[in-house]
Amino acid sequence: MINEPSVDALVRKLGSEEEPISRYELCVAISKRTRQIIEQMQSTGVTELPGKQKEIVLACQEAMGGKFKSVRD
Repeated sequence: MINEPSVDALVRKLGSEEEPISRYELCVAISKRTRQIIEQMQSTGVTELPGKQKEIVLACQEAMGGKFKSVRD
């Protein structure tokens, strides 16, 4: 289970004060980024992230770091 960053912190970070994202939108954004990370790893031949970190944890950390935003279609 992922405890850091928290779901509430991710919702605040990916959304805005005026228009917060829903937990569903958070799930979609994080899962898309996780799939991108996995595809990048497969194409470069990397089998494991440093520290045996999981791809979804990396995606959550990237979201908290502001490396991507949720875009509504």
